[in-house]
Amino acid sequence: MPGKLTEQVALWRANPDAVGISSGITVRSDGRNIVRLAPERATFDDFLRSRITEVHPSAMLYSRSDLVDGPVGLVDEQLPASYGEDYDLLLRATKHGDILSVPQPLVRVLWDRPSFFAGQWQYIADGLTYLLRKFPEFERYPKGVARVAGQVAFAHAALGHKKEAFACARSSLHRDKTQLRAWAAYPVALGVVKPQTLLDAVQKTGRGL
Repeated sequence: MPGKLTEQVALWRANPDAVGISSGITVRSDGRNIVRLAPERATFDDFLRSRITEVHPSAMLYSRSDLVDGPVGLVDEQLPASYGEDYDLLLRATKHGDILSVPQPLVRVLWDRPSFFAGQWQYIADGLTYLLRKFPEFERYPKGVARVAGQVAFAHAALGHKKEAFACARSSLHRDKTQLRAWAAYPVALGVVKPQTLLDAVQKTGRGL
C-alpha cells in the first residue's frame, strides 16, 4: 500500500534495536477484505506460542547486514520443500531482537488466488516437524507445541496417514485439550469430512489452519 516503506522506516529509526519491522495486513478472502493488525511488538517467546500470522512475510523488513553477514543468516535451505521458511526466519531473528509493527494494514494478502502449498500436505507435515526438532524451545510452551503438532496431525490426516495423524493429534491434545486442529484431524483421517472443506471454512474468516 502507499506509504508502507515510509511508515516502517520511520518506526525503525525510532526503535533502532528492533530486528525487523512489519505491519498490519488486509486479507482478501472469499471476496471480502479482512483487516488483521499485527501486535506492536513480538518477541521470540511470542512466536513460540503463536505463529502470529498478522506478521506476514510480505510485510517484513530486515537488515541486510543481519541476514548476510550478521547473526540471523539467510533462509534455511535444509527445510523440507522450504515450507515454513518465513516462520523459521522469524524465530531465528527474534533470538536477537523484537519485531515491531506499524499498526496499519500496509499490505494486501490475496487469498483468493491459489497458494503454491495448497494441498501439499506432505510438504506441510515435513516442514513443521523439522521446525519442532530445530527449536527445542517450543517445549517451554505446551500450547505452542500443541498448535504445531495439531497442524502436522491435520496434514497427515489429509494424506490418509491415520496412524501418524492419530499419534500427532494425541501428542497435541496431551499438551492442550482445546487444540482444534488436532480435533479436526480425527474426522478428516476417518474420511468423515474432506480437509479442503474445513480449510475453506477457516479461510473465509481470514485465517488459516
